Amino acid sequence: MSLWPDLAKLKSCQWVELSHPLTDDSPYWAGIPEGSVELCRTVFDYDEEMLSCRIHTYKFPGQFGTHVDFPSHFTPGAVGSEAYGTADMAMPFVVIDLTPKIAAQGPDVAISVEDIEAWEAEHGRIPEGAFVALRTDWYLRWPDNDALNNFDDEGGEHCPGWSMEALQFLYNERGIAMNGHETFDTDASYLAVEADDLACERWVLDHGHLQVEVMANLDKVPETGAIVFVSWPRIEGATGLPARVIAVFEQ
Repeated sequence: MSLWPDLAKLKSCQWVELSHPLTDDSPYWAGIPEGSVELCRTVFDYDEEMLSCRIHTYKFPGQFGTHVDFPSHFTPGAVGSEAYGTADMAMPFVVIDLTPKIAAQGPDVAISVEDIEAWEAEHGRIPEGAFVALRTDWYLRWPDNDALNNFDDEGGEHCPGWSMEALQFLYNERGIAMNGHETFDTDASYLAVEADDLACERWVLDHGHLQVEVMANLDKVPETGAIVFVSWPRIEGATGLPARVIAVFEQ
C-alpha cells in the first residue's frame, strides 16, 4: 500500500523547527573546554586543480546546541548512538507548559507529578511511547550564554527543569520514550544543588532512556496532537550528538 497520500497530508501540515542554528559562537555547557568548536573550516576549495569544489570539516562536542544524549553519556559501559535506529526517531509529541509556574514562583521551579496530572486532566492521558517536552521559553535567551545559565552574583545557576518524581512518573507510569527541555541541563538548578549532582539526568540515562536538550520553539507547537521527528548523524559510539528536531501538526 502506498504511503504517498499520507505524505501529501503531512506536507500540508504545519512544520516547526525545534532546533537552534549553530555557529562558531554558539554557547555550550561550561564544562566543555574552550576551542572544542570549529565549524565550516575550509580544507579543499574552489581553486583546487584536482576539482573545483569546497569541502569543510567540523569539530564540535556531542553535547552541542540542540542535542540528543545517549545512556553512555553518564553511564560507563552503557549503550551509545549505535543502539538506536530510525524507528526511534518518530513519536507522539506532548508539550507541558511550565511558564505560568515560572511567572508565579520565579526560575527556581521544577515540574511536579501534580503538574503532569493537571495537564492530563485537560488534555487526556499521555500516550505510551510519547516524547514529552518541558516548555519554559528558555530558548528565547539563546544565544546569550549568561542568560541561558541565569547566573546570580556568586555564579550560581537558576534554571527551571525536571524533578525526579516527574521523570519517574512519566517513564514508569506512562511509558514515554523520550523527554526534552530548553535548558542546558535536565535538572532544575536548585535540585541539582541539593543533590550535588545532575541526578535527574543521571536517572534518565542510567535507565536506558534518551533525552533532547536545548530545544527551541516549544511555544509554537500545540500541547497535544503533534508528531515529533528527532534525527542525528549516524556516528557509532557517540555519547551525544547534535540533533535536528521537527514537530508536525495539523493547522
